[in-house]
Amino acid sequence: MPPQHSDFLRRVSMIPKHGLGLSVDVYSPNIFEVLTAMEERGLRFGYLELFKSTLAALEKVKMRLPSTLLEYHGEGLWLTQPYLESSYPLGQELALAAAHLRALGSFWMNHECAAKQIAGYSFGTYLPPLFTEASAEVTAGNIRLIQECLDRLGADCEQLSPLLLVELPPLTYFGFGDLSAAEFIRLVTEASDCGLVLDLGHVWTIYRYSGNCSQQPLADFLDEFVEEFPLDRVVQIHLAGLAPGAKLDLGIPSRPERVSLPLWVDAHAAPIPQVLFEMLERVIAHPNLQHLKGVAIEVDTKTQGDILEEYAVFYERFHRKIEQVGHDAEVQGSPDVMADLRKGPQDCSQQNWKEKEHELLEQYQDYVQAAMGNSKASSGRVVSYDVDPDLLALYSEAYLPHEILEWGGCLRDMFPETCRLMEAERIPLVEFLEFWFRAPRPVSAPYDFFLLKLERFLEFVQDTLPHGVELAGREAEVMRTAYWAASEPVEI
Repeated sequence: MPPQHSDFLRRVSMIPKHGLGLSVDVYSPNIFEVLTAMEERGLRFGYLELFKSTLAALEKVKMRLPSTLLEYHGEGLWLTQPYLESSYPLGQELALAAAHLRALGSFWMNHECAAKQIAGYSFGTYLPPLFTEASAEVTAGNIRLIQECLDRLGADCEQLSPLLLVELPPLTYFGFGDLSAAEFIRLVTEASDCGLVLDLGHVWTIYRYSGNCSQQPLADFLDEFVEEFPLDRVVQIHLAGLAPGAKLDLGIPSRPERVSLPLWVDAHAAPIPQVLFEMLERVIAHPNLQHLKGVAIEVDTKTQGDILEEYAVFYERFHRKIEQVGHDAEVQGSPDVMADLRKGPQDCSQQNWKEKEHELLEQYQDYVQAAMGNSKASSGRVVSYDVDPDLLALYSEAYLPHEILEWGGCLRDMFPETCRLMEAERIPLVEFLEFWFRAPRPVSAPYDFFLLKLERFLEFVQDTLPHGVELAGREAEVMRTAYWAASEPVEI
């Protein structure tokens, strides 16, 4: 047995069964109001997985739910990216994650196998990794680094280290690389001891945007996918909503596969389509799914009424089936296992990933240029992944502008007076998009898209409308104050 897999087995053996649960945000909607409504309807749940928030908010959840299993969905640890230690504030992000994990008493930390900051450019939603062997090797090296840091922090506190779970990323219209997504993840697990989160909505987007949808039915694709994907590393399964992600008529030809399948992307506020429940039925019946601990629907930003209705259907259909899934191998001598996990980082001879970083960085530089629609900037270092040029155009011409100008806060609502002044001066707001992606920038602070948007817009006003800077500054301060008040900030 490879040492990475035996390490995984030791770690996962310490995690209890969680059953069915919710992957939630603390505020949107208010988690305590949702749980009260669930209790009134007699809906039971096994655990909550909480998205990254403030320490004060997470401590409040733990205080009010002391006997509930609480897991953690992190962000800002861009484990797919080269030069993770030197190009990103990894130390700050890890310290923050460790504080959150301790506050919740989590058995795991889930993180997308994707990034929102790539080669000096920032995005509001995740971009998948390059699906190549070099990318898998660098990703596995970063995973080992992060798990070792979590192990040290756990040893310092005499606690069992949370297991890092890596979540299969979605495709938003495109992907690049010469490996399938399943093969990429398999290579990552062969070189690291992480667990996995299998998000079935993400699997659907991979089917839709990797060219498979025009070649085979979904059921056949799913059967092949799970045979190649390392199901024996799956600790959690996610289901979330899917919805149209961009509204722009680019004159995309009416091909048969486009008529039969909508242009859905991952969207937690949207309804969970029936097809994902059908996919879950097939996956949980697979014999390789041996270490499943929990299945959750992701409901952040969804209305309370929709959460209750979806969870009721989810619970009725799956709670008995999930109890029967998996047959974890028993590990003898649990105290010895815990002692072993407190030893901290183990010597790892797999250091080739460091040699791959420069080449991979150059490829990611081309990758983001292609995502921005700048095809002339590519030097051929990024290999094809059956990319449909029409769908890549849909991302760069519709999805990306919406993301920067409106997603996470509409600029016209955030800066109403400044935007009116810009209109009077005939400065189109769309120029902010060009300003945002004008050049790569060093990443010096932990990722927060809302605060980053405020900072960049002030820079844009300084650049294009200097006499409007004071007005924009006042509006930005109002937004910051409201943001911190809503987030209950505390010193870490």
